[in-house]
Amino acid sequence: MTEGRQYNPWLAMAVLSLGLFMTLLDLTIVNIAVPSILTGLNATLDQVLWVLNGYSLFYAVLLITCGRLGDVFGPRNMFATGIVVFTAASMFSGLAQNPAELIISRGLQGLGAAMLAPQSLPIMLSLFPAERRGGVFAIYGVLAGIAVLAGPTLGGWLVTSFGWRWIFYVNLPIGIVTLVLALLWVPDLRVGLRHKLDWLGVLLVTGGLLGVVFGLIEGERYNWGPVAGFVSIPLIIATGVVLLAVFLFQQARRQGSEPLVPFAVFRDRNFTLMALVLCAMGFAILGVFLPTTIFLQSVLGLSAVAAGLTVAPQPIAMMFTSGLAGGLSQRISGKYFLIPGLLLFAAGVAYIAWAAAADAGRWAFLPGLIVSGFGLGFVWTPVFSLATRDLRPELGGVAAGVINTIQELGTVIASAAVGALLQNRLAASLHTQAVHYSSALPPAARDRFVAGFSSAAHTGFQVGAHQTGASLPAQFAAIANAVFTHAFSDAMKATLPLPIGIILLAVVATFFARASKLSASTQPVGEASTTAA
Repeated sequence: MTEGRQYNPWLAMAVLSLGLFMTLLDLTIVNIAVPSILTGLNATLDQVLWVLNGYSLFYAVLLITCGRLGDVFGPRNMFATGIVVFTAASMFSGLAQNPAELIISRGLQGLGAAMLAPQSLPIMLSLFPAERRGGVFAIYGVLAGIAVLAGPTLGGWLVTSFGWRWIFYVNLPIGIVTLVLALLWVPDLRVGLRHKLDWLGVLLVTGGLLGVVFGLIEGERYNWGPVAGFVSIPLIIATGVVLLAVFLFQQARRQGSEPLVPFAVFRDRNFTLMALVLCAMGFAILGVFLPTTIFLQSVLGLSAVAAGLTVAPQPIAMMFTSGLAGGLSQRISGKYFLIPGLLLFAAGVAYIAWAAAADAGRWAFLPGLIVSGFGLGFVWTPVFSLATRDLRPELGGVAAGVINTIQELGTVIASAAVGALLQNRLAASLHTQAVHYSSALPPAARDRFVAGFSSAAHTGFQVGAHQTGASLPAQFAAIANAVFTHAFSDAMKATLPLPIGIILLAVVATFFARASKLSASTQPVGEASTTAA
């Protein structure tokens, strides 16, 4: 590295934003392609949930560790290494020939994302004073909106034109460009501290999360009972909970010797509360997007690109209000428009739940998408502005790891909990609808027709694009399709109140946030923040 070299903070932010853009683009592209992956790999719904969780588990578990590694080797170097891992894993994901290979590759993507994600915050805290961070986070919010918009539209076009594998291949050129620019434009702020990594803590939290998430995802398929021998779903979940409790106890005892989770970072009330809000947002966004994506393609029969364009009004609305929120956050505490933003988001989701019906038109969700998008625009900038306003730059690495981990935990739990609830409600609704529609069939065929749907929960749901939910003779196709579309609509209506409730809990948490003023401790750290160490 070059001593005393000057760096432009805005160019550095542009590169870090490009890395963020790549990971967000990948996440939204994968969501829109879920039905096509289900069909292309002959996968079941719970397997595709593991495609999402393979990424989320590695990401959530390793964020804090990678944040600490950034303190040792420099956030720029860890960011660049993460880009390399993420890009290579994207290539392997595109080459996957079965669900297992895709799950492993997605786990490697999660590792790469965990390496690069915590590095942005300490660099931004060092390069920008507190009074300018609202505008910085507003730019992040706009770019996130572009990624959310580009994901469904670009992803839908790639899936429709070239196949689902290209949703991963598109990361290759973005990753290469980001790597080159990171080495050129991002300062190496390495401080040379030697940290002891808490490997026991990593093992405990990994095992705990794996037990809880595996139990929630696979519970319906095993009827919430035995898996093998004495091992049962309740036992697996309980073991996970115990491991997480032991992890917290172990972390409390290690507070004086570099724990994986330093509790000191939670002394800032706003940071703690905003971390909880981000956890809720991670839960709510996946909890809404997963059933909605399947609904648009499998119930309404839209192509991937048509489904992407259908949800595009939401990120467009979010980009509009993100810029406004960024300007306001420099003069008014984000608390005062974060609460209305969360309430608008909840209201939009409630409208989507109300409008979900088997005979809904393509644009039935439009008012809810627009309202929820406006609300999201008033969430992201205030959340990060409140969370980081009083943080010292030297706490940036730890804080970024902690807050990103907590947000991703919300996504992991949502993928498991919403997936389990959706499968449970779909199992019940399939049976109910099959009994109802079987009256139109000859008496001799009715029992077999109902049994085909009733057993779906134990064989894995097939809800890929244009699926009916069960393998049935061709002459029953129209009735079978009616059963599936009505059953999924009912299941979606029953599932969406869960993320709505989580959003309302985030509103309650925000009421307790301080409308704090800028503190002196948040000023940039001098010339060291704009030159190489």
